[in-house]
Amino acid sequence: MDSPDVIAQLRALAARVDELADRARRLAEENRSLRQQQEQLAGERSQLLAKNEQARSRVEAMIARLKSLEQHT
Repeated sequence: MDSPDVIAQLRALAARVDELADRARRLAEENRSLRQQQEQLAGERSQLLAKNEQARSRVEAMIARLKSLEQHT
């Protein structure tokens, strides 16, 4: 191999390493963003479950009151 070929290969290799480092940075940022979204969605899910439980409790209380009123009539 003569020197120009080696230099060209080293430049190509350096460009590939730069490209891979760039991809790794982008993937790390995407991963961070996805984890943040996952945490946000988990929080929203928790809130919705709590609201659902409150609504279920209220409906059950209404049913109990209606049954009580029905028994008194």
